[in-house]
Amino acid sequence: MGSARRMFASDNASGAHPAVFEALLKSNEGHAYAYGDDQWTREAEAVIKRHLGENARPFFVFNGTGANATALAAVMRPYEAVICPATAHINVDECGAPERFTGGKLVPVDTPDGKLTPELLEKAIFGVGVEHHSQPRVVSISQSTEYGTVYRTQEIAALAATAHAHGMLLHVDGARISNAAASLGCTLAEMLTETGVDVVSLGGTKNGMLFGEAVVFLRDGLGQDFRFVRKQSAQLASKMRFISAQFVALFGSELWLVNARHANEMAHLLAAGMAAIDGVRITQPVEANEVFAVIPREAIEPLQREFGFYVWDERTGEVRWVTSWDTAPEDVAAFVQTARRVIEGLR
Repeated sequence: MGSARRMFASDNASGAHPAVFEALLKSNEGHAYAYGDDQWTREAEAVIKRHLGENARPFFVFNGTGANATALAAVMRPYEAVICPATAHINVDECGAPERFTGGKLVPVDTPDGKLTPELLEKAIFGVGVEHHSQPRVVSISQSTEYGTVYRTQEIAALAATAHAHGMLLHVDGARISNAAASLGCTLAEMLTETGVDVVSLGGTKNGMLFGEAVVFLRDGLGQDFRFVRKQSAQLASKMRFISAQFVALFGSELWLVNARHANEMAHLLAAGMAAIDGVRITQPVEANEVFAVIPREAIEPLQREFGFYVWDERTGEVRWVTSWDTAPEDVAAFVQTARRVIEGLR
C-alpha cells in the first residue's frame, strides 16, 4: 500500500508523471508489432538520437541493473575487468549481476566523494598483458554518483581520454543522468557524446517513468550484437512500445529537464533546512537530488517511521535523503520541522 506522504527513501519511491501515463494510455490503443518493430520505438530512437547524435544506437531494456549488466556484457569478454568507484551501483547494489552476465571482474576503487579521477584510474590499471590477471577493459562511472556528486564535463572528458589511452572504454551509469545535466546546465550531448563516453545506461525510471531504461552506444563499432545480448539476458520486452512511449513522453519534450531541476531544487531546500539544525552535519556537496548527512542515531528510527529513508553507513550514522520530481516544498518543510522537534527533544 502506498503512502499519501511522500518519502525521502528513493526517487524510485515516487510514482510516474501524469504525462507518462497519458503516453502509455495512447500507446495502448490497437495492435502493434512486438519486440520494438513499432512506431513508438522508432520515435523513441529518433528522440534519443536528437539528444546524443545521429551515431547513437539506443536499445530499450526493463531496468537499471539490466541496462548496466547488458551494456558491459556487450563490450567485454569474461577474462576482462571493469574499474569503478567502490560505491558504484554495479559494485554495491546489483547482487553481482554485472559479474554474472559479463563473466568478468569488477575492480572497485576507493574515492572520497564517489568520483573516479584519472590519477585513481591509473593506479588501478595493472597486469596488462599478464595472463594471470583480469585485463582492464572498461571504466564505469555513475552520473550523478551514488553520493549525489556530479562529474563536470571536463572531468568526464579526462577520464575518457585516460581510458582510451589504455585501450579501454568508458561506460556511464546514467540512472540519474537528467539530474546531473540539470545540475551542470548542459545538454546530454555535451556531457556524454562530446566528452568521449562510449556507452551509457540512460535512466528514466528515477525521473518520472513507470519502468524502463535505455542502453545507448555512442562509439562507432559498438553495439552491433547487442540485440542478442539483450535477448539472452531476458531484457527484451515483447510489448516494447510501452517502454518506448515513456521515453518519447519524457525526452521528446523538456519534461526530463523540468522534473530533474525540480528534484534538485528540493534537495537543496532540504539540505539548507537540515543544516540549520544543531546536531546535523551534511557530509557531501548537494549537487543533484540526494542529500547525505550524519544525524543523532536516536533520531533515525522515529524519523524513518514517519517519512521513510535509508541509512547509508550504519557505522557512522550517515543517512541518505532523496528528492523526486513530485517532492513538494511542503514535504520538505514537514520533514525539517519534524526533524528539528525530534533532534531537539533528545537534548
